[in-house]
Amino acid sequence: MKNTMDNRAHDTTARVQALGHDPLGYPAPKWPAIAIALVSTLALAFLFYLIYGRESSGKHADAVLFLPMLNAACNATTSVLIVLGLRAIFAKKPDLHRRLMLAAFATSTLFLIGYIVYHSVHGDTKFPLGHGWVRPAYLTLLASHILLSMIALPMVLGTFWLALSGDLVRHRRLARWTYPIWLYVSVTGVIIFLILKAYTT
Repeated sequence: MKNTMDNRAHDTTARVQALGHDPLGYPAPKWPAIAIALVSTLALAFLFYLIYGRESSGKHADAVLFLPMLNAACNATTSVLIVLGLRAIFAKKPDLHRRLMLAAFATSTLFLIGYIVYHSVHGDTKFPLGHGWVRPAYLTLLASHILLSMIALPMVLGTFWLALSGDLVRHRRLARWTYPIWLYVSVTGVIIFLILKAYTT
């Protein structure tokens, strides 16, 4: 009798959680958030040092000239996968959603690797002076891209952690904010590449 009641309670909890409610209200453990914040802070500090804190020698720069286009392709692919992943979860296809979002995470990771390699070897590519309104518009877009990418990193890591740990209620709550920010960063990454390619070549 007791086992039957326990099973029914477990099934009810699972159904309610699947609908997006948290019947137990358990607080999330703090150590994943601390670990994600630490990893994100160290990663961002390293990237800022790589771009603004050191001068690249330019040696072997020609060997990595293909990377900006590859990075833009990774960003474009990530954008498509994010949109398809959202459509999949709206269509109640969680397995497809999971595969698409893991693929988006993989392409974003490839972009980050290519970005680090390019800037460590080639250095930063600056928009040239002049060109009227295009330069301030580009710099505004770049500033928003950089700012939101700093916000997106811990949010993406947190959203994936909640999903992989099975905390789907909190995953959905955070994903509502992560989705538009991650998509914006990916799309503007492509736009920034296209602008630089048009005005620096």
